[in-house]
Parts: sequence; C-alpha cells; structure tokens
Amino acid sequence: MDITIHNTFLPHDDPEESLAFYRDVLGFEVRLDVGGGKMRWITVGPVNQPGTSIVLHPPAADPGTTDDERRLIAEMMAKGTYAIIVLATKDLDATFERLQASNAEIVQEPTQQPYGVRDCAVRDPAGTMIRIQELH
Repeated sequence: MDITIHNTFLPHDDPEESLAFYRDVLGFEVRLDVGGGKMRWITVGPVNQPGTSIVLHPPAADPGTTDDERRLIAEMMAKGTYAIIVLATKDLDATFERLQASNAEIVQEPTQQPYGVRDCAVRDPAGTMIRIQELH
C-alpha cells in the first residue's frame, strides 16, 4: 500500500490573521484561496512539499453543525483544545526566534523532551497548538 498525507484541515476564525501567520511567519506558500469573508478555505503548504497541504477552514461552516456544536467549537478553539499539528525543522532555534519576533503566542520555548525530541510550542491565531520538532 502506498498512502501519503495530502491535506489536513485546521480551523480558522479570522482568515486574514491565519493567512498572515502561515504565509508570513511560517513561510508556507498559498496554494488556493476560495470563498469570501470569514467563509474562506485557504490551502497552504511548505514550498518544498507540493504534495502536502494544510487547509485552513471555518470549522462550523458545515450545514449539519448545530448552534450548540458551533458554541462548543468556538470554546475549544479559544482554549486551544480543538486542533493540534506537529511540524519539523532542521533549525529549531532560528525558527523559534522568528516566531518570537512575530509576536506569535508562545506556549513553550525550545525544550529537550524526556522522550527524546527537542521541540517548542506556539498557538496560531485560531488557538491551534503547533508543536515544532527539531530534525536531526
């Protein structure tokens, strides 16, 4: 079996803030931007990985989502418990400096974890937890 990760979906509640974070701070390229206002689906990804993308989407846009579910999603996003993604970089210190300079919400500075990974953590504008591991 030959399966790859093509897209993953992360929520946004402000497409312009999310776009600025993923494009300008993380350096991802914009691959697709459809919709309008807060109802935008923005596909971004690493320049050197054209087959792997993140789709930033309005999480409560599904017509089957109830008002109670929309409230719960908004609460979880605000707490940072709705979504998480793990990224990797060869230079964690330089990446972290760029994140700090951008005024990203820092959750954890670069740390050697007891399970053998050195990483840091930030939140994107929608509250998504982003852990960034250092590659060896």
